[in-house]
Amino acid sequence: MSLAAFLIASTFLFLIPPPLASSAATGDEAVTAYDMLGRYHFPKGLLPEGVIGYNLDHSTGKFHAYLNGSCSFSLEGSYQLNYESTISGYISRGRLASLEGVKVKVLLFWFNIVEVVRYGDDIEFSVGIASASFPSENFFVCPRCGCGVDCDDSLSPVRKLKLKPLFSVSSM
Repeated sequence: MSLAAFLIASTFLFLIPPPLASSAATGDEAVTAYDMLGRYHFPKGLLPEGVIGYNLDHSTGKFHAYLNGSCSFSLEGSYQLNYESTISGYISRGRLASLEGVKVKVLLFWFNIVEVVRYGDDIEFSVGIASASFPSENFFVCPRCGCGVDCDDSLSPVRKLKLKPLFSVSSM
């Protein structure tokens, strides 16, 4: 191979974006972002349907999950959730920290969800100074953009979201 051909091939390979899933590095090609949540003790329904890829640095826990655009839906009419096209943060067993890309609307105000922690059968969502806890069974099914978990079709039964006490305020 000539030097010119080598340089062209090297430049072309450099311009190809890396794979979205980090599973290629581990040799486990079929691992999805939903599977990865399970490996860290979270139900797959923390992410909406439609995640097209993810990457994860196993040494630090830093992750990015990618949706095909932003996604929003209501839960029980009480909460409006909005996922940006890229969600990022740090994952460890039972904890998602420094989250970016997920917001919840409570009453008239939007709050960034900054942390999610699993405590036994409950999942606690924190927006900083306030948090809400829900049974993990609420997240066994992935919500769908537009209709959440209350989609009225033959594929997804309508179900009610079980609530714990609304929001608790942390002391600083």
